[in-house]
Amino acid sequence: MALTRVQLKRFTAFSDFSLDLSPGINVLVGANGTGKTHLMKVCYAACEASRSDVHFVEKMIRVFQPSGRRPGRLVKRQQGRASAVVEVHRDHPDHPDHPVHRRLAASFSTLVTKATSDKVRVTGVSDWTRNPVESVYIPVKEMLSNAPGFRSLYERREIHFEEVYADLLRRAYLPVLRGPADQQRKNLLGNLEETMDGTVTVRNEEFFLHNSQGNLEFMLLAEGIRKLALLWLLVQNGTLRDGSILFWDEPETNLNPQLFGPLMAILLELQRNGVQVFLATHDYVILEELDLRKEKKDKVAFHSLYREGEDKDVVTCNTADGYLEITPNAIAETFDSLYDREVERSLRGAMK
Repeated sequence: MALTRVQLKRFTAFSDFSLDLSPGINVLVGANGTGKTHLMKVCYAACEASRSDVHFVEKMIRVFQPSGRRPGRLVKRQQGRASAVVEVHRDHPDHPDHPVHRRLAASFSTLVTKATSDKVRVTGVSDWTRNPVESVYIPVKEMLSNAPGFRSLYERREIHFEEVYADLLRRAYLPVLRGPADQQRKNLLGNLEETMDGTVTVRNEEFFLHNSQGNLEFMLLAEGIRKLALLWLLVQNGTLRDGSILFWDEPETNLNPQLFGPLMAILLELQRNGVQVFLATHDYVILEELDLRKEKKDKVAFHSLYREGEDKDVVTCNTADGYLEITPNAIAETFDSLYDREVERSLRGAMK
């Protein structure tokens, strides 16, 4: 049930944007302000809207948190009145040889103040909700160490947290699936346990890393290990399985570069097990590790978002199958510049 395309018109940073998606791993790169996170959030909101009790535009409001919870604030800023159009497409394999194409679309103007307004138009809902999509969004900020009491606080109080945090904790607290784990899940769990040196236990809403030294509460763990532990939980309780979608914003944050390789290997294995992955990153090593570890059978697309036009106001995208083909590649250009400056400094020193 992979997402196949997203189209955005006059939505946040995007003027008229269309992107075809890989059913495997989609890597989003680009300078700050090119809309990588917004792109993932739109797709995540659409996945959540596949559950019949979630309104697509309302979910976008909860995920983006515009001022005053007004949908009109998500319309790209310009003079005069304007309307945004958001479309997300996916295929469902009702028949192996003839997948069914489904499309969810929403439109609203700068004047709309409520997601439930009769001026908000959402189409394709009945087909879209016929087969709910299991998805999970991992934001930059780690949440497991702050989990105790957060869910009840979020449900009862108006606190300015994007709903991805509450959604993530709800999934992290899910108990394990009934029945024995299949071999693919066992292999993934084993790889994660080896990388983070333990398993995860929960007591009174508090998470602990359990290993030969006992239970260590998450507040005392390095944040990078907590991220791996979160991934372990999502695999262990069956959230990440065939047909599900993972969105991860900057997984490299507070993670030791030595763990980038093992993490990319795990994401590639998830993709081989039928999980569609979206990854936004600014890190050179993440890109290189993913490119070096992928095999011919793996479906990995590198999407480079950049601004063009006279005022650099139009966000567009180039897609490549390999890291070396990414263009433009601001990350590689920055590292090349650092290398050139280092060589220049060394040569100056040798000439003295």
